[in-house]
Amino acid sequence: PGQRAVKGPDSRRPQEQGSQTIYGLHAVRTMLQRHPERVTAVRVAERRDDLRAREIDELARRAQIPVQRVETGVLKQELGDVAHQGVTADIRPLPPWTEDDLIAAVQEAAHGPRQGARAPLILALDGVQDPHHLGACLRTADACGVLAVMVPRDRAAQVTPVVRKVAVGAAETTPVVAVKNLVRTIKLLKDAGLWVVGADTDGAKPAHEVDLKGGVVLVLGAEGD
Repeated sequence: PGQRAVKGPDSRRPQEQGSQTIYGLHAVRTMLQRHPERVTAVRVAERRDDLRAREIDELARRAQIPVQRVETGVLKQELGDVAHQGVTADIRPLPPWTEDDLIAAVQEAAHGPRQGARAPLILALDGVQDPHHLGACLRTADACGVLAVMVPRDRAAQVTPVVRKVAVGAAETTPVVAVKNLVRTIKLLKDAGLWVVGADTDGAKPAHEVDLKGGVVLVLGAEGD
């Protein structure tokens, strides 16, 4: 029920305009659990009939999201040679934040009316170019309650299907802000009342001894430099 077999790429339902594709069991399941309203379609390889695939099918069925059973070759043609695990989904992406959105969110978190609200924590990534590293940073940022992740617009990894796969759903819940000038935006965040803490291999203190209470921008540098 709720499924139809798709034998080739010509018979696939067209992707909704403006949607993006995520893949992998964890990423798709997390999206269905946390934001099913943003999932428009799910595709599962015909040969997958294990417990995890059936769980995804059930989550989609409950949310009345169409599920297509497709040949593995269709997924490979769609995504290329990636570890999709036989599961993909079309989603409405999280709207990207602008620099103005970031500053407004920081000010609301720091001075807003919500009693007991957490002090804003921003993760700034300076020149991280490996999409796997960006995905891992997003995953950890989501677990630590980061308000947003900030990256330079140029010469740095941006959110891609690979990043979404590694992030295991965190790219769909943690806003990523691509800024033109990282130094300028950090200064704006300082003017908004946040402290800036930079990670450095020659730093005077181990990370676990640093006071990160209050509003903080945590800056991590590139893999090599």
